[in-house]
Amino acid sequence: MHTMINYNNIKPLLFKLQPETAHHLAECVLRIPNFCENPFDSFRRSHFVRDEILSQNLFGCKFLNPVGLGAGFDKNATMIRAIRILGFGYTEIGTVTPIPQEGNPKPRMFRHIEEESIQNAMGFNNDGLLKVQRRLKKIYPYETPIGVNIGKNKLTAENLAINDYTKLIKSLHDLGDYMVINISSPNTPGLRDLQNEEFISRLFEEAKKITSKPILLKIAPDMTPEDAVALTTMAVEKGADGIIATNTTIDYSLVNQPMNFGGISGAVLKEKSFKIFEAIAKELYGKTILISVGGIDSAEEAYKRIKAGASLVQVLSGIVFHGPDMIMDMNKGLIKLLKADGYTNITEAIGADRKC
Repeated sequence: MHTMINYNNIKPLLFKLQPETAHHLAECVLRIPNFCENPFDSFRRSHFVRDEILSQNLFGCKFLNPVGLGAGFDKNATMIRAIRILGFGYTEIGTVTPIPQEGNPKPRMFRHIEEESIQNAMGFNNDGLLKVQRRLKKIYPYETPIGVNIGKNKLTAENLAINDYTKLIKSLHDLGDYMVINISSPNTPGLRDLQNEEFISRLFEEAKKITSKPILLKIAPDMTPEDAVALTTMAVEKGADGIIATNTTIDYSLVNQPMNFGGISGAVLKEKSFKIFEAIAKELYGKTILISVGGIDSAEEAYKRIKAGASLVQVLSGIVFHGPDMIMDMNKGLIKLLKADGYTNITEAIGADRKC
């Protein structure tokens, strides 16, 4: 059974709305399961793909499938139940900052329809640590894993940024299955400057004193592969439990009519994000957990990242263009691809191209 409402029929109506307005409308619908899940039962049964071939244990918990929702969609941990209903094997909430912030001035989200890409300059708009903490306390532990993505407040000086991250880790590490250090968003001034060895070294040393929960580093796609490898290798040496590659790009040449601010996600990021992921995987596959994100919108693309060394993949903008059936289609497609190659479990395929 597919979606009761054909997404292709409602997409033109949604695309008449400002992107952020359409997102808020989606959030209103996706918050309903917090109060009543019954109406969504048939959708969940048809869309949440369960097959042992896709399941694996990572970070001390079971991932029923490898397709997760990337950070930035559910910033405030308000849609966790709905995300499972849509078929995702896990979700990553945030980015959460210590103090609530409104983010950058609107409009700050733009569609590039022909390129199936989104440009956003949201600026870590979120409800802040205390509200997110309250919501997570009500739902965690949950039946699908939850990652918690954290960042510094816009007004926090660079030399004090470490305090924001340690405060968030102390407050939230018991309310998620893994945490992600986000220093790669292009929408907080100076944030990407923290992608340096001194800061990351200090941060992971401090983080490891606070918690034994897995802490991952999310990096930008706009550094050279050599710099990305050097940075992530050092992060793993300092205690990072995984790398997420990559965040949005500021390479505005990828779309025809770009804004001159914000970061671009979606189909145009596919090549760039894979290039960085591939470079990191050559160095770090087998030494840490790798998660690939950026332009993944099909089973074939997800499988390519898995064979390159990704244990998990994340999607974000693709849902805007392809609709909620995309997750189900990706997982069913992955089952076919794994079986066609003679694998009995996804773990056998992870890094297959690295072993050649």
